[in-house]
Amino acid sequence: MLVKNIFKGILFFLAAFICAYGLFSVLKDDEATDEYKDAYIKSDEVTAKAYSLDFSTSIEIVRGTKVTTTYEKVSIEDTNLKYYEINYQNNVYLILPEYITKEENDVVGETKAFVRTPVSVYEDSNSSHLISFIPKGSEVEILGYDYLNDDGTVNKYKVRYNGIDGYIYEKYTVNILDEAIKNYDHNGSYEVHVARKNPYGGGSAANLDYFPVEKSTFENNVMPDEVKSLYLNSSAIKNVDEYIELAKNAGINAFVVDIKDNTAPAYKSEVMKKYSPTNYTKAFWTVETYRTTIQKLKDNGFYVIGRITTFKDNYYAKDHPEDTIMDNRTNSSFLHNGSYWPSAYSRDVWEFNVELAKEAVTLMGFNEIQFDYVRFPDRTSDVEEYLNYQNQYGEEKAQAIQNFLFYACDEIHSVGAYVSADVFGESAHDYVAGYGQYWGAISNVVDVISGMPYPELFNKYEYGFSKPVWTVPYELLYHWGSKYVMKQQSLVPTPAIVRTWIQAYDITWRDPNTSYDAAKVEAQIQGLYDAGLTGGFITWNSVSSLSKYEQLSPAFSKNYLGSD
Repeated sequence: MLVKNIFKGILFFLAAFICAYGLFSVLKDDEATDEYKDAYIKSDEVTAKAYSLDFSTSIEIVRGTKVTTTYEKVSIEDTNLKYYEINYQNNVYLILPEYITKEENDVVGETKAFVRTPVSVYEDSNSSHLISFIPKGSEVEILGYDYLNDDGTVNKYKVRYNGIDGYIYEKYTVNILDEAIKNYDHNGSYEVHVARKNPYGGGSAANLDYFPVEKSTFENNVMPDEVKSLYLNSSAIKNVDEYIELAKNAGINAFVVDIKDNTAPAYKSEVMKKYSPTNYTKAFWTVETYRTTIQKLKDNGFYVIGRITTFKDNYYAKDHPEDTIMDNRTNSSFLHNGSYWPSAYSRDVWEFNVELAKEAVTLMGFNEIQFDYVRFPDRTSDVEEYLNYQNQYGEEKAQAIQNFLFYACDEIHSVGAYVSADVFGESAHDYVAGYGQYWGAISNVVDVISGMPYPELFNKYEYGFSKPVWTVPYELLYHWGSKYVMKQQSLVPTPAIVRTWIQAYDITWRDPNTSYDAAKVEAQIQGLYDAGLTGGFITWNSVSSLSKYEQLSPAFSKNYLGSD
């Protein structure tokens, strides 16, 4: 009997233990332990909220942050919610379980996003190769990401769109469709863009992107407030010592040096060898000679800008006719004023020029990359119906130019250099130019915008002037700068620095012929500065004439800012 009772007691004890253990398991998470284990903050926002134990205060913790937890759920009275206790910065907080993950690469919770600014799609997260394009307002499925920034934002999402998997920059997306499809309106300026006409086929200003683009700064690459530049073509650099001496005596603090001009590539670039062997073969200098020259400029304290002619390139066109603007009448590349034009719609052309730029920055040490001929060919209205632009994604011309510059800035900023774009003076007018340049759209994206308002090229009595405009350069450039450029700049939330090309050569083909001496050059610069365009200037003299620069040096050395 005693044995029987003892056996019954043991059974009762075991049953009670099992029940108690089961109840404990209900109250405690499957992974609960008295020992704190590593965990990471997870959220579909950049932060997650955690609370003090008495709920009197709360904090936001950036997702991806490493914390520790016992994975023990704590029930809160009067609610159906349960929280984990976490240890963060030596304090204990409560956080909802959905904001905790054991996996460091599982901290991004969003599963979809909407494209606010049209985005290029990269094949992978570490290359510049593009495989697709996604227009504004599109929904994408989020498959993953490459890495988090310190503030919890994603650098690039891995996404799926129209059956294609690739990477896009997170900064161009939002999580609400209505925010994606609306157009950014800077102090009512969007309606001004909407009212702008498209008389020449370049596109609608209303279809361009004006969302603020934060301008880049680099701790080890400081751009001077006022950049006073001489232009050097690929041939001129053989006399670089003489240009350096002149520049130092004339108050010049920068040089624009060709990396690739049409039919004049500067050095035997490995990128050229890969993408355009003809450019490689025709290059002027070896890598070593060219790099020594650029380093000499930098060693002498000059800010050095590398110029690349982008969408006008006979040699690339020869190597890749499939990427050029085609003439349907001949079924061959369109020949325009003696040159062939790789299409600004072609992503392969984008990649070549951007990879060349990145190589020049990392190998040669350029402070800035300047894209010239960042446009479609001009004066094509008579033959437009015969041209095939290879427009794969249905973009307007001005959209393609802006989208290229978004891509170029993202890539070149990643290697620590600034980006500038050259534009015709006409691009500041109140319409989208037929070749796809619209000042506001470009200024909003790049770090520096460089207009080319050469007096020689204006109509004789432009803007109602009573004298040939090239004979009154101060009045002409003051009018252009104050009436057009400053207005365009005011319509943009994050305008670029304006650094203008000036005419540094004589006019010999117009009536009257006009010598552009130091006085005429000074008048141009003063007109620009008085109009408010004080970011500096660049001399345009296609042959980089040392003797002409010497003649003009008094104009360069003047203090146009009027301060010490």
